[in-house]
Amino acid sequence: MNLIVAVDENWGIGYMGKIQWHIKEDMAYFKNKTMDKTVIMGRRTLDSFKNGKPLKNRKNIVLTRDMDFKRDDVIVVNTIEQALNKIENENSSDVYVIGGESIYQALLPYCDKAYVTKVHGIFKADKHFINLDNEPQWTAVHISDRLMTESGVHITFYEYQRKQTDQ
Repeated sequence: MNLIVAVDENWGIGYMGKIQWHIKEDMAYFKNKTMDKTVIMGRRTLDSFKNGKPLKNRKNIVLTRDMDFKRDDVIVVNTIEQALNKIENENSSDVYVIGGESIYQALLPYCDKAYVTKVHGIFKADKHFINLDNEPQWTAVHISDRLMTESGVHITFYEYQRKQTDQ
């Protein structure tokens, strides 16, 4: 399984339920990676989308503790085990965890790849992603050139891989 996230220099990912930047190039990267794939997210992430609607041309799985939660065109699960059961017959490289903070934390142990857009700058954040540069089981296997975006912010695309452990 993969995850995809955009972080600032302090690994911040959001503030008060919103992403602190709008970067067209990162949105295109996200869309390219996740199109026609399965995405797993929390309910608040779903609610942050335009009109709270799921992402088009993707299988949307929403993990929530709310047993009564329902939304058109999403698969609702209430536990990590239920989420994993929904993807057990899928190619794991076709599954992306897309947030938020608690969903990333819960599913990171099941992920083998992390696609991280590093936004150069520090933004106000009350939600963070774990700093993979400080995690010994993760290594950066690809780092793009630094890119100046249309909005004037620099970004770098990182691909991290979980290190294989000897069994």
